[in-house]
Amino acid sequence: MSILALDLGTSSVRGLVLDEHARPLPGALARRRVSLAVGADGAGTLDADVYLARLAQCLDALADGGHLDDIDLVATSAQWHSVVALGAAGTPIGPVLTWMDTRPEPAGGQRGPADPDAFHQRTGTWWHRCYWSVRLPWLRRRAGGHATGFVGLAEYALSVLLDAAPMSVSQASGTGLLDLATMGWDPEACALAGTGPAELPELAPAGWHGRLRPEYARRWPALAGARWTAPVGDGAASNVGSGCVLPERAAVTVGTSAAVRVVRPVVPGGPLPRLAPRLWRYRVDHRHVVTGAAYSSGGNLFAWANRELRLPGGEELDAALARVPIAGGAPAVNVCFGGDRPPGLTPAGSGVLRGLGFGTTSVDILAGLMRGLSELVAVDVTALESESDSPIEVVLGGGAMVASAWWRRAFAAALAPRTVWHQRNPEVGATGAALVALDRIGDAVRLVDVDRTDH
Repeated sequence: MSILALDLGTSSVRGLVLDEHARPLPGALARRRVSLAVGADGAGTLDADVYLARLAQCLDALADGGHLDDIDLVATSAQWHSVVALGAAGTPIGPVLTWMDTRPEPAGGQRGPADPDAFHQRTGTWWHRCYWSVRLPWLRRRAGGHATGFVGLAEYALSVLLDAAPMSVSQASGTGLLDLATMGWDPEACALAGTGPAELPELAPAGWHGRLRPEYARRWPALAGARWTAPVGDGAASNVGSGCVLPERAAVTVGTSAAVRVVRPVVPGGPLPRLAPRLWRYRVDHRHVVTGAAYSSGGNLFAWANRELRLPGGEELDAALARVPIAGGAPAVNVCFGGDRPPGLTPAGSGVLRGLGFGTTSVDILAGLMRGLSELVAVDVTALESESDSPIEVVLGGGAMVASAWWRRAFAAALAPRTVWHQRNPEVGATGAALVALDRIGDAVRLVDVDRTDH
């Protein structure tokens, strides 16, 4: 048996095939970049139908290579927080808002939750532009009354391909409208959003499976009998794929953006641990929650510096970074180039570089950006430790961590004296989604291979 793992990210769509132990098979990978539309006003959007076409191209490429012939199960890791308004025909009205979009704001005079702390404990979120409680009224105003429903990007794409596409509790938790304990839509959050169950996706029960629609089963006959599982939020999947499924092990994942998270098992329907004020909490599945903090900056800092600062390339860049001290020797920075993630409200365009001189090089600036994010994450690891009964160790993962040994060392310095490990697999999201689909979250620590960070 093989597993097809889909990763529906912000900058790309990927499909890869894994064996029954969630290990990637050589050469069985297809990737298509997607174009994120960003604007000076804080826009960060995707075209839903273009995105769906890129996903189909990945499946075509895997089929052409003969990689889909033994697929029994399809698992999906998908971006949290995205939303698109649908019209009467079930087609998108306008683009998809991604987590990067900082434009939504409450209407004038609208009041938030009656008890903000109780709301935070119940939903794991805040009344914030990142969540549907603020996004849906804003989208409805822009749609001019034509919106009849709202879905995430994953639910829209899968609703076209599958016979049904209910929303997983993991994806629903990222909307900010889910009561994490009851795993149903929260009445107060829905009231703030001006919506109700009739306009929201159906919630997938535990163990849900879907099948391809007949027209797509004909296009990819090898997948005709495959069982599709409900998507897992990308952050939760990355934790599982990094082997971080115990409260004493945190995952720091740096892809396009970055986050630090801890997964813990919980009893379905039972009480949840109290949540620290600066942290969010979402669902991995019906038996696990994930707690953490996220940042709008990550690998996009390197992409910006590479584009604008004429950095050297390859081994020359590695050698230049090696000459920059891990502590000191680079500008001080504020890395909020894309604004704050919840609960912060700093707008996009708030990045700052300080301490520049005529001797400052482009590599010094890059090092300052990387160190700035590392130090920001270290603050939130301390907050996560307040919820743990034992010291936390950290596993670094994601494409940016694979690419930069200097950045791994900067994280190790910022997180000292904690033990810091490095996850070498760049596809932690897809691997984690496969382990969740296999109901093998508890095996992640044993199956995932990590190394001590090269200090």
